Amino acid sequence: MRVHPEGYFIVSASFAGLIIINLVLSWFSVVWWIQIPLLVLSLAGFGFVLQFFRDPRRQPIQDEGQVLSPADGKVVVIEKTEEHEYFKALRWQISIFMSPLDVHANRNPVSGRVLYYRYYPGRFLVAWHPKSSELNERNTIVLGSARGQVLFRQIAGAVARRIRCYLSPGEEVVQGAPMGFIKFGSRVDIFLPPDALIKVKMGQQVYAGLDVLAEFAPPAQD
Repeated sequence: MRVHPEGYFIVSASFAGLIIINLVLSWFSVVWWIQIPLLVLSLAGFGFVLQFFRDPRRQPIQDEGQVLSPADGKVVVIEKTEEHEYFKALRWQISIFMSPLDVHANRNPVSGRVLYYRYYPGRFLVAWHPKSSELNERNTIVLGSARGQVLFRQIAGAVARRIRCYLSPGEEVVQGAPMGFIKFGSRVDIFLPPDALIKVKMGQQVYAGLDVLAEFAPPAQD
């Protein structure tokens, strides 16, 4: 299993802790009916950390007419709403809830240029709270593609205490390439043009770089 670079320290520390705990138990000759359950619990804890920071290899599809999912998780919002930070206009919003069991590496939904980036420190409401996108720690990124502009927001959840974005304003990015990471439970919101054609349903499980969230409207014919 490949481990994401964001997890190198935590996975290494967890493994060291696992070894130390079980060496101490053996050193003090703790009775087996205590030692074995503690061994099982420590292995389970390490297994959880390892699977959380897993980084599966993927071959993202690339199509300038499509918007890929930037995150693994469940679709919890599909609605037209006013986007107040950048567009200040009506947009399609799709929100993806990332549980602690999902892969937490994020990917670019489209190819294009980074037009806008801003980090906001904030609170740590549960990721499905309706105000989490306004009050929680978050990054807002806008990508300008050949077919339109897409805004997406990395939002920390109640467990997460750190979000990472690897993009910089003005940078050219490739659809499906890694762009960030959110530790533990979290959410990603994506805002699309109002004439975009939505390709997912509420409750659907999606995978970053593999599933198509929407298609841009066909270009106007001259």
